[in-house]
Amino acid sequence: MEVRRAAERYHGGDPEAGIDSRHALSFGPHYDPANLRFGAVIACNEERLAPGAGFGEHPHSHTEIVTWVVEGELTHRDSAGHESVVRPGDVQHLSAAAGVRHVERNDGTVPLTFLQMWLAPLKPGGEPSYEVVPGIADSTPYALPGAGAMLHVRRLAAGERTAVPDAAHLYVHVVRGEVGLAGETLGPGDSARITGAEGLAAVGVTAAELLVWEMGP
Repeated sequence: MEVRRAAERYHGGDPEAGIDSRHALSFGPHYDPANLRFGAVIACNEERLAPGAGFGEHPHSHTEIVTWVVEGELTHRDSAGHESVVRPGDVQHLSAAAGVRHVERNDGTVPLTFLQMWLAPLKPGGEPSYEVVPGIADSTPYALPGAGAMLHVRRLAAGERTAVPDAAHLYVHVVRGEVGLAGETLGPGDSARITGAEGLAAVGVTAAELLVWEMGP
């Protein structure tokens, strides 16, 4: 298990435009050949947008993009005609496939924080697709077959224990609170990259929320 702390993330964005970005993996101008991906995960970005701020229309292709809102509301619009407001507890999935353009904004009156995770598809090309699953429950993992991955959401009370999946690759991100995992304490924004996970459990040091990507070889 390799632990990456929130303070180690690469800082980016455009502060003057109200955009603060923090990248867990090599991203854009922050090129690190030793940190290009883990399993299918090729990006895990924490984004903070001030009210009225956002990312103008920009393209994506050959990427599975999953978004988790921590606080606030995210407005999404894309070139396929989809428009949604994504709220905490919702899972947004944009499969860019052969190509799509989208806009992401904070059209609300309070700051927005969201986590965006990019996964490499098993096969390139295809038609773009989009969906929002509202209020995903802990007991209902979100399948991402296009990337051979499964997203698990875990919400823990202090002292509560939960098993994490056995898998060739696990990517664990703590959204809020503190979690004990394999002898390490992880706080908000911390992540763990685990190879050959077997028989592991996470324990809430405090009330906590974490995201777990289960991936194959």
